[in-house]
Amino acid sequence: MEVHRLSQEGGDTVLAAVEAALTAAEIRAVEVAGNPTPGSVQALRAAHDTGRHVAIVSNNSTECVREYLDQHGIAGVVDEIIGRPPLRPDLMKPSPYPLLTAASSFGVAPGATVLVGDSVTAIEAARAAGARSVGYANKQPNRASLKEAGADVVVLGMQEVADAFSSPA
Repeated sequence: MEVHRLSQEGGDTVLAAVEAALTAAEIRAVEVAGNPTPGSVQALRAAHDTGRHVAIVSNNSTECVREYLDQHGIAGVVDEIIGRPPLRPDLMKPSPYPLLTAASSFGVAPGATVLVGDSVTAIEAARAAGARSVGYANKQPNRASLKEAGADVVVLGMQEVADAFSSPA
């Protein structure tokens, strides 16, 4: 991703070549990516089944995310995919752009949304957009960095998110 960000400095031809190569590599990587994070499918289904809009907001390409969801049979619980904006690496997280785009597509204010993310840049993007955030720290040391980045809540497992979505508000 950092190479892609830097490719802007090489002009439109370099940027387009890096974007195409990155997207192709991401799609190839889906084949060996493994199963979804434990609890994540349950979280997506719980959000969907309780009437929440579900968007995947990613610095990966939309094509890559769609391929992954299709491969694992979970595309039907996702309403919107906001992938890396083509030829605009400056709009990737930590920019709030993808979150603002998702909120707009659902016709809701960003403050009415919650981002579940596993990186500092995701939490920074949520804060910049005015969204709430849940940091997913799959390892104990990541907990502090997500909290320091401003996550409203930090969980160690996605099943916690699934359980929260399934609980009455």
